[in-house]
Amino acid sequence: MTVLLFFLGLALLVAGGEILVRGASRLARRAGISELVVGLTVVAFGTSTPELVVSTIAALQDRSEIAVGNVVGSNIFNVLFILGIAALVRPLVVARTLVRRDIPIMIASSLLLWLFALDRLISKPEAALFVAGILSFTGYTVWAARREPAEQDSNPLPAGRLSWLTDLVSVLIGLVLLVLGARWLVSAAVTTARALGVDESVIALTIVAAGTSLPEVVTSVVATARGKSDIAVGNIVGSNIFNILCIVGISAMFNPEGLRVAPSVENFDLPVMIVVAVACLPFLATGHRLARWEGAVFLGYYALYTTYLILDTRQHAALPLLGWVTAWFVLPLTALTLVVVALRARKHAPTRQR
Repeated sequence: MTVLLFFLGLALLVAGGEILVRGASRLARRAGISELVVGLTVVAFGTSTPELVVSTIAALQDRSEIAVGNVVGSNIFNVLFILGIAALVRPLVVARTLVRRDIPIMIASSLLLWLFALDRLISKPEAALFVAGILSFTGYTVWAARREPAEQDSNPLPAGRLSWLTDLVSVLIGLVLLVLGARWLVSAAVTTARALGVDESVIALTIVAAGTSLPEVVTSVVATARGKSDIAVGNIVGSNIFNILCIVGISAMFNPEGLRVAPSVENFDLPVMIVVAVACLPFLATGHRLARWEGAVFLGYYALYTTYLILDTRQHAALPLLGWVTAWFVLPLTALTLVVVALRARKHAPTRQR
């Protein structure tokens, strides 16, 4: 049954991602708005449903550290793992608007969460500000999209209410299949890990944390394979903004005392999340694309982050060595790479403007 559940979950994820991307792309064409906007809103918010459910339930059960940790961990996973995998499938070419407007909003939201978490508590007034922020972001994104000149469609879709309804139902069916498939796949993986004697903390840090982001994984990979880079990247950036502003805001509203932030999250994971968000700028600003080698770098960083979490949880003897390698090799190499990429972007900027 566990094996059957695993493969059924995997099948539902693949089918749900295909149906969701197809329906969202057709909706964008019918509405005359860009696929980037659909990726930032409909697709991003929909694929973040598992995070919303997990964090809200955790807040209701007075396990607020899990609610915040789930959001922070998912945001790191979304950028490093999902964008890395998607770029390996096909280099990602994104709209200029994403680099100039939406990624800075993601960075600002990350900084705001860290600022509010300095006292290790997300209060209700701060939560209200987050909710107001997601409403403003969504409203402005849709408003700005409607002001853009409509693109000429060389192969227009049939009009009519029934066609609109069909595509909307496709999006909803895709979301349901993604959530259900993720739940079954995670359940089977956790059962298998326990049967193999894997430590509970390791399961929580790896399988469960990544499990709530499986809809984003499948959606972005399917969108990339179909040549829909704007949906793929917009899904990630929009999901990260939604995770912070909406999920943290709503979760804090449901807990009478607000959300408590664990010291480890405040001191380590939140700064990592901010660095990861900032790292998107120089990579995507270079020709507004993420190359395969840059995707491989993202995946390598996620592997390093996960290794650190596992070693730190078990207080492994190799932890000091990993810290030394990170401080004296990985971080300087990262800084050098970012400088080179930024200089290359600056060199090519005048050519693009002309």
